[in-house]
Amino acid sequence: MATPTPAYLATIRGIDKFTEYTAYVFCLLNIPLIGANTFEVISRYGFGEPTEWALDTTTQSFGAMFMLGAAYALSKGAHVRTDMLWENFSDRTKGLIDAGGYILFFLPTMIVLFWISIDDFFYSMSINERSNTTSWQPILWPLRGVVPLACLLLFIQGISELMKSLWAARTGQFLVHQEKLDL
Repeated sequence: MATPTPAYLATIRGIDKFTEYTAYVFCLLNIPLIGANTFEVISRYGFGEPTEWALDTTTQSFGAMFMLGAAYALSKGAHVRTDMLWENFSDRTKGLIDAGGYILFFLPTMIVLFWISIDDFFYSMSINERSNTTSWQPILWPLRGVVPLACLLLFIQGISELMKSLWAARTGQFLVHQEKLDL
Protein backbone atom coordinates (compact mmCIF):
# COMPACT_ATOMS: atom_id res chain seq x y z
CA MET A 1 0.00 0.00 0.00
CA ALA A 2 1.41 3.38 -1.04
CA THR A 3 1.73 6.14 1.49
CA PRO A 4 1.80 9.82 0.61
CA THR A 5 4.81 11.92 1.43
CA PRO A 6 4.71 13.89 4.67
CA ALA A 7 4.65 17.16 2.68
CA TYR A 8 1.65 15.97 0.64
CA LEU A 9 -0.27 15.06 3.79
CA ALA A 10 0.82 18.24 5.57
CA THR A 11 -0.49 20.35 2.69
CA ILE A 12 -3.87 18.63 2.73
CA ARG A 13 -4.15 18.75 6.52
CA GLY A 14 -3.00 22.38 6.63
CA ILE A 15 -5.60 23.50 4.10
CA ASP A 16 -8.34 21.48 5.81
CA LYS A 17 -7.37 22.91 9.21
CA PHE A 18 -7.36 26.45 7.79
CA THR A 19 -10.83 25.89 6.30
CA GLU A 20 -12.14 24.52 9.58
CA TYR A 21 -10.69 27.44 11.54
CA THR A 22 -12.19 30.02 9.19
CA ALA A 23 -15.56 28.28 9.45
CA TYR A 24 -15.48 28.69 13.23
CA VAL A 25 -14.65 32.38 12.83
CA PHE A 26 -17.43 32.86 10.27
CA CYS A 27 -19.92 31.31 12.69
CA LEU A 28 -19.68 34.63 14.51
CA LEU A 29 -21.90 36.01 11.75
CA ASN A 30 -24.72 34.27 13.57
CA ILE A 31 -24.53 36.94 16.27
CA PRO A 32 -25.79 39.87 14.14
CA LEU A 33 -28.21 37.54 12.36
CA ILE A 34 -29.84 36.33 15.57
CA GLY A 35 -29.55 39.73 17.25
CA ALA A 36 -31.22 41.60 14.39
CA ASN A 37 -34.02 39.05 14.09
CA THR A 38 -34.65 39.00 17.83
CA PHE A 39 -34.67 42.79 18.06
CA GLU A 40 -36.99 43.05 15.06
CA VAL A 41 -39.48 40.55 16.47
CA ILE A 42 -39.55 42.24 19.87
CA SER A 43 -39.75 45.71 18.34
CA ARG A 44 -42.39 44.81 15.77
CA TYR A 45 -44.68 42.58 17.80
CA GLY A 46 -43.93 43.76 21.31
CA PHE A 47 -43.95 47.50 20.73
CA GLY A 48 -45.56 47.87 17.30
CA GLU A 49 -42.42 49.67 16.04
CA PRO A 50 -40.69 47.76 13.21
CA THR A 51 -37.09 48.68 12.46
CA GLU A 52 -35.64 49.90 9.19
CA TRP A 53 -32.30 48.14 9.53
CA ALA A 54 -33.13 44.58 10.60
CA LEU A 55 -33.99 43.29 7.12
CA ASP A 56 -30.72 44.51 5.61
CA THR A 57 -28.67 43.30 8.57
CA THR A 58 -30.29 39.87 8.45
CA THR A 59 -29.97 39.56 4.67
CA GLN A 60 -26.34 40.63 4.58
CA SER A 61 -25.19 38.52 7.53
CA PHE A 62 -27.02 35.42 6.26
CA GLY A 63 -25.67 35.92 2.74
CA ALA A 64 -22.13 36.34 4.05
CA MET A 65 -22.44 33.32 6.34
CA PHE A 66 -23.80 31.19 3.50
CA MET A 67 -21.03 32.15 1.05
CA LEU A 68 -18.20 31.97 3.57
CA GLY A 69 -19.34 28.54 4.77
CA ALA A 70 -19.14 27.03 1.27
CA ALA A 71 -15.47 26.04 1.60
CA TYR A 72 -16.17 24.24 4.86
CA ALA A 73 -19.11 22.43 3.25
CA LEU A 74 -16.80 21.39 0.40
CA SER A 75 -14.27 20.00 2.88
CA LYS A 76 -16.98 17.88 4.50
CA GLY A 77 -18.45 16.60 1.23
CA ALA A 78 -21.73 18.37 1.91
CA HIS A 79 -22.29 19.88 -1.54
CA VAL A 80 -24.85 18.34 -3.87
CA ARG A 81 -23.77 15.25 -5.78
CA THR A 82 -25.84 12.85 -7.85
CA ASP A 83 -25.43 9.60 -5.96
CA MET A 84 -27.42 7.16 -8.09
CA LEU A 85 -24.33 6.20 -10.09
CA TRP A 86 -21.61 7.49 -7.77
CA GLU A 87 -22.02 4.82 -5.09
CA ASN A 88 -21.34 2.06 -7.62
CA PHE A 89 -17.97 3.49 -8.70
CA SER A 90 -14.67 2.34 -7.23
CA ASP A 91 -12.62 4.81 -5.20
CA ARG A 92 -10.16 5.05 -8.07
CA THR A 93 -12.94 5.99 -10.52
CA LYS A 94 -14.36 8.49 -8.04
CA GLY A 95 -10.90 10.02 -7.70
CA LEU A 96 -10.51 10.28 -11.47
CA ILE A 97 -13.92 11.91 -11.90
CA ASP A 98 -13.35 14.32 -9.01
CA ALA A 99 -9.83 15.24 -10.15
CA GLY A 100 -11.07 15.92 -13.66
CA GLY A 101 -13.92 18.02 -12.32
CA TYR A 102 -11.63 20.07 -10.10
CA ILE A 103 -9.06 20.64 -12.86
CA LEU A 104 -11.46 21.31 -15.73
CA PHE A 105 -14.36 23.05 -14.04
CA PHE A 106 -14.10 23.94 -10.36
CA LEU A 107 -10.71 25.64 -10.05
CA PRO A 108 -10.96 27.62 -13.32
CA THR A 109 -14.47 28.76 -12.36
CA MET A 110 -13.25 29.96 -8.96
CA ILE A 111 -10.47 31.95 -10.65
CA VAL A 112 -12.90 33.61 -13.09
CA LEU A 113 -15.46 34.34 -10.36
CA PHE A 114 -12.74 35.76 -8.13
CA TRP A 115 -11.52 38.19 -10.80
CA ILE A 116 -15.03 39.28 -11.75
CA SER A 117 -16.16 39.70 -8.15
CA ILE A 118 -13.02 41.51 -6.98
CA ASP A 119 -13.60 44.05 -9.73
CA ASP A 120 -17.25 44.43 -8.62
CA PHE A 121 -16.08 44.86 -5.03
CA PHE A 122 -13.66 47.65 -5.87
CA TYR A 123 -16.25 49.36 -8.07
CA SER A 124 -18.83 49.11 -5.29
CA MET A 125 -16.37 50.75 -2.90
CA SER A 126 -15.52 53.50 -5.37
CA ILE A 127 -19.15 54.55 -5.84
CA ASN A 128 -20.11 53.88 -2.20
CA GLU A 129 -22.88 51.55 -3.41
CA ARG A 130 -25.89 51.38 -1.14
CA SER A 131 -28.85 49.04 -0.79
CA ASN A 132 -32.22 50.36 -1.87
CA THR A 133 -34.37 47.73 -0.15
CA THR A 134 -35.07 49.98 2.85
CA SER A 135 -34.83 53.66 3.66
CA TRP A 136 -31.80 52.86 5.86
CA GLN A 137 -29.73 52.22 2.71
CA PRO A 138 -26.64 50.52 4.18
CA ILE A 139 -23.42 50.31 2.20
CA LEU A 140 -23.05 47.16 0.12
CA TRP A 141 -19.31 46.91 -0.46
CA PRO A 142 -18.69 44.71 2.62
CA LEU A 143 -21.13 42.14 1.24
CA ARG A 144 -19.63 42.54 -2.23
CA GLY A 145 -16.24 41.84 -0.65
CA VAL A 146 -17.49 38.53 0.70
CA VAL A 147 -17.90 37.13 -2.81
CA PRO A 148 -14.22 37.20 -3.85
CA LEU A 149 -13.23 36.06 -0.36
CA ALA A 150 -15.58 33.08 -0.66
CA CYS A 151 -14.16 32.28 -4.12
CA LEU A 152 -10.62 32.42 -2.74
CA LEU A 153 -11.51 30.14 0.17
CA LEU A 154 -13.25 27.71 -2.18
CA PHE A 155 -10.21 27.73 -4.47
CA ILE A 156 -7.88 26.95 -1.56
CA GLN A 157 -10.11 24.13 -0.32
CA GLY A 158 -10.45 22.93 -3.93
CA ILE A 159 -6.67 22.42 -4.03
CA SER A 160 -6.95 20.13 -1.01
CA GLU A 161 -9.84 18.24 -2.57
CA LEU A 162 -7.93 17.93 -5.85
CA MET A 163 -4.93 16.48 -4.00
CA LYS A 164 -7.20 13.96 -2.24
CA SER A 165 -8.81 13.04 -5.57
CA LEU A 166 -5.48 12.61 -7.31
CA TRP A 167 -4.33 10.30 -4.53
CA ALA A 168 -7.53 8.26 -4.83
CA ALA A 169 -7.14 8.10 -8.62
CA ARG A 170 -3.56 6.89 -8.24
CA THR A 171 -3.98 4.41 -5.39
CA GLY A 172 -7.68 3.57 -5.22
CA GLN A 173 -8.01 4.83 -1.63
CA PHE A 174 -9.13 8.15 -0.22
CA LEU A 175 -6.80 9.89 2.22
CA VAL A 176 -9.51 11.58 4.24
CA HIS A 177 -12.90 10.12 4.98
CA GLN A 178 -15.57 12.70 4.28
CA GLU A 179 -18.68 12.86 6.38
CA LYS A 180 -21.68 11.33 4.69
CA LEU A 181 -24.88 13.20 5.38
CA ASP A 182 -27.92 10.96 5.57
CA LEU A 183 -30.93 13.18 5.07
